[in-house]
Amino acid sequence: MHILAGVFENNRRWARTMQEQEPEFFKNLSKLQTPEYLWIGCSDSRVPANDVVGMLPGQLFVHRNVANMVVHTDLNCLSVIQYAVDVLKVKHIIVCGHYGCGGVRAALSGAPLGLIDNWLRHVQDVRDRHTSLFAAIADPEQRNNKLCEINIIEQVVNVVRTTMVGDAWRRGQSLAVHGWIYDIQQGLLRDLGLAITHPEMLADAYDAALSRIAQGQRDT
Repeated sequence: MHILAGVFENNRRWARTMQEQEPEFFKNLSKLQTPEYLWIGCSDSRVPANDVVGMLPGQLFVHRNVANMVVHTDLNCLSVIQYAVDVLKVKHIIVCGHYGCGGVRAALSGAPLGLIDNWLRHVQDVRDRHTSLFAAIADPEQRNNKLCEINIIEQVVNVVRTTMVGDAWRRGQSLAVHGWIYDIQQGLLRDLGLAITHPEMLADAYDAALSRIAQGQRDT
């Protein structure tokens, strides 16, 4: 008897459905993965990356962690970026957070949770860099969502500043880094208006994106 038998049954049903729709699907999938996109997202179970963007297995390379962070000492995340850029040759890196992020909410509250407090310190550092913006927001939910947006912008900056992305641009590789947010209540993605294709555009694009966020403007 299988432990979690229902999960295995779901798997068999899914595999059967995929083969019925495309008999060669798994055979072709097993040969090679050639995704054009790296998705750096939150671990939240309500934000399944492939489903959100309507892509099949093999089309999206994915890294997830609490609050969609890109930390320069996180060898896991950096290794994913390196493999995606240098080996898979992805054309787009998408940092995607979501409204109502529990990690961001925990960072805002400052309530002790244990080991994860060390990870959330990075989100609190983002908060502390923008204290004047948050001081003007009275509603806790709006404050949380605003930090979700700003955190994404800051993580895009961190991606752009990795050696792997810088090296890719220096050798002329086509690569863009994007900042998006997902609205769980609507099921829709929103572009935060930050898409970097070379390092020289980062400063102006960063300032413009922060200005839009401060004014409550978002691109669809």
